[in-house]
Amino acid sequence: MTRDRFFDRAKQYWLLARFDRPIGTLILLWPTLWALWLAGLGKPDGLVLTVFCLGVILMRAAGCVINDYADREFDPHVQRTQLRPLVAGRVAPKEALALFAVLCLTAFGLVLLLNAYTILLSFVGAFLAASYPFMKRFTHWPQAYLGIAFGWAVPMAYAAQTGAIPAVAWVLYLAVVLWALIYDTMYAMVDREDDLKIGVKSTAILFGRHDRLIIALLQIVMLILLVLVGQMQHLGGPYYGGLLAASGLACYQQKLIFRRDRDDCFKAFLNNNWFGLAIFVGIALDYWV
Repeated sequence: MTRDRFFDRAKQYWLLARFDRPIGTLILLWPTLWALWLAGLGKPDGLVLTVFCLGVILMRAAGCVINDYADREFDPHVQRTQLRPLVAGRVAPKEALALFAVLCLTAFGLVLLLNAYTILLSFVGAFLAASYPFMKRFTHWPQAYLGIAFGWAVPMAYAAQTGAIPAVAWVLYLAVVLWALIYDTMYAMVDREDDLKIGVKSTAILFGRHDRLIIALLQIVMLILLVLVGQMQHLGGPYYGGLLAASGLACYQQKLIFRRDRDDCFKAFLNNNWFGLAIFVGIALDYWV
């Protein structure tokens, strides 16, 4: 393989894994950091923190690769996805599967540095990540399944940090599942017209004209669950200040999706990065002070 050929393949794999678009990694990283800081009482173990941060990067990339492989027949018909490497023919399907395997095995190698309980839970996480992209063919709830898959980092973080999964971890997990359902429905609102044409299912289609109301109700329930997490963890003012800031961002997201404009719905999705940051800052400050 020539030097130019090598760099071209590396570039295409980089794009396929969405390393050029870190927003997905950040949104997956925030709840992982919430869980690690809560489980570690503000002082997560250095090895555990490193493994989980690298694992998030690798598994998000793996999820993007297998998603594009699963959607390679749909993506040419969706405005937002027409230029993806698999669609454009710059990466072959077998290359995508090989890259997915390498990313997953690398992430699993990192997990082997942790305790047996976390290793066992990682098999569940791998199954969820690999099966998620195919859900849109069978159910209108792929966004909820995404939350189940993305949120699995929460019980894993508690298992790695403490060797157990207490009740508060499951409350936080449910909040994260709802959060993913919220922001991925906003994301699905961008593609709703295209998805209706090609027969892809989503909560944006399922919710129909009630989408904004249902998202608002889900945001309220999620915030209530996060308040419950604060009570169970005996957190104080800084944490609730972070929740207050996050509540303001949730209201702003409602404003963005009000007209259901594609670009504004995408902005609402992106804004969830700041939502996750606000909560993490609240948690970190609470333990720091």
